[in-house]
Amino acid sequence: MNDLDALAQILKSLDGHGYRAYKRIEGAWVGPGFTLLVDHVQPDPFATPTRLRVRIPHAVHGLPQELWANRPRRTGALNYLLRVFKRAVQSCPGVGSGRSCQFFVDAGGTEVLERAAACLGPDYLELRFRVGLPARGRTVLGGAAARLLTEVLPQAVGGLRRPDLDEEEARRWADLTEDHAHLQAQLERLGLVAFVRDGSLLPRASGVSDEPLADAVPFESPPALRVTLDTLHHGPVTGMGLPEGVTVITGGGFHGKTTLLEALERGVYPHVPGDGREWVVTRSTTVKLRSEDGRAVTGVHLTPFVHDLPLGASTDFFSTADASGSTSLAAAVQEALEVGAQVMLLDEDTSATNLLDRDARMQRLVKRETITPLIDRVRELHERFGVSTVLVTGGNGDYLDVADRVLLLENYRVHDATEEARNVVRQLPTGRSVGDPAHPLRVVPRIPEAASFDPRRGGRVKIKAQGVETLLFGRETLDLRGLEQLVDPSQTRAIGHLMAQLQELAGDRTLAQLLTQLERELDEHGLHLLDPAPELARPRRYELAGAINRLRSLRVRPWRSEKGSP
Repeated sequence: MNDLDALAQILKSLDGHGYRAYKRIEGAWVGPGFTLLVDHVQPDPFATPTRLRVRIPHAVHGLPQELWANRPRRTGALNYLLRVFKRAVQSCPGVGSGRSCQFFVDAGGTEVLERAAACLGPDYLELRFRVGLPARGRTVLGGAAARLLTEVLPQAVGGLRRPDLDEEEARRWADLTEDHAHLQAQLERLGLVAFVRDGSLLPRASGVSDEPLADAVPFESPPALRVTLDTLHHGPVTGMGLPEGVTVITGGGFHGKTTLLEALERGVYPHVPGDGREWVVTRSTTVKLRSEDGRAVTGVHLTPFVHDLPLGASTDFFSTADASGSTSLAAAVQEALEVGAQVMLLDEDTSATNLLDRDARMQRLVKRETITPLIDRVRELHERFGVSTVLVTGGNGDYLDVADRVLLLENYRVHDATEEARNVVRQLPTGRSVGDPAHPLRVVPRIPEAASFDPRRGGRVKIKAQGVETLLFGRETLDLRGLEQLVDPSQTRAIGHLMAQLQELAGDRTLAQLLTQLERELDEHGLHLLDPAPELARPRRYELAGAINRLRSLRVRPWRSEKGSP
């Protein structure tokens, strides 16, 4: 194994050569307290940058083992280390063409996710990243490359060990991530779907920003819903405990309804210190649903919501390449239940009105209706199947009839308006009748066919994320905008690789069973099982299922039993 001095000499000797001469540096190089592994050199300065790893023995970085004593602590600590490393290499001056001298460290945004870019071995810490090796045109800049890999990089790695590394800050990240998991585990036992700590800052600076609004109103829980929960590292925390059941969030426009819902949908993930939403904690089984005109639906049992179509067409095993808003939302509900969702979040702004409700006047006028709206199912979802619903609405008062509680937002302040809403219901009855019992609420599990998951295009594997919302998978371009809890392009990329794994796993197992198998393998082997690329972050089973359900190549058959259930 050679050292960095030898690497510097080789790089300088390559100065002026063609770019492919960089292939000579692939391999392992020993630096001061770490090993640099050059795994794959880019063939061209404009190609995907070179893939590298640095491996630091535990005895060298000196961080205490308690920082990675369990999965949440490990995730928090590693996310912190990635951010420290990214800050250290961002100051590198760039010279040359294309992506020359640029470091690419997948450190993420405001959510703390399991990432392939950092891992812990039995006796080492390993960071994975990319570097654009410097060139002018397609000619090697050997001196610049030597400075990059044998001077800049060792200095950045040196910041990852004591005394330069802020051990207390690393512990803060680990503690916060573990406490999020600790609170999340308590919610079901306490009969809650979410918790929002008093003082949280929910509004963002803009619709495209994750920065908290500078003059955001701190969250304050309504007294009737105020609870105090214990944490492992931060003592008792007090805030709003949102109970199971049917919750309606209402209020005037621009008063914070959607802001609260968006915080709840992101609360399935821990957040970085200082984000403002660190103490918004939502059950891990929470799924945000919406309508999506034009999406594909494959083999979904839609009859509980859509039925009695003209000409006798069945919706027991329904497929379409171009779903309407109501059909896509009905499918989204059934698909979420199929893979184990226990909490559904909806916003009337992004939901087909005719699937949410049908008022008394339309019930009287339209005698033959093919849709049973969600308002006639939410009580059944909760009482029979234990599935809670949180709906944001500013204009649909019919839901006051079925709500367990009503939250009213005024100037970003939350008020418990449940009793007031019940008085309104008594004083102003709607006269609407409750939907038909002829179509029982049930879910028919589906068995995907292996051929559905072919990642090849023109004989080559094609898996590429274009931002968070678009995934190129084989011959398909998947539009994932409807999966609003997908928060990182590296999650999207990982979804593509996980779908490719289903080529081998699919057979006689249901979709839910396949997802559980993939989760077990990720728990055991980590994201490195999927691909050597560092830009992978672990997605939840619900977003993975959502991507699978949007594959136009998806082929399924129904799983048959005497009765199906969510």
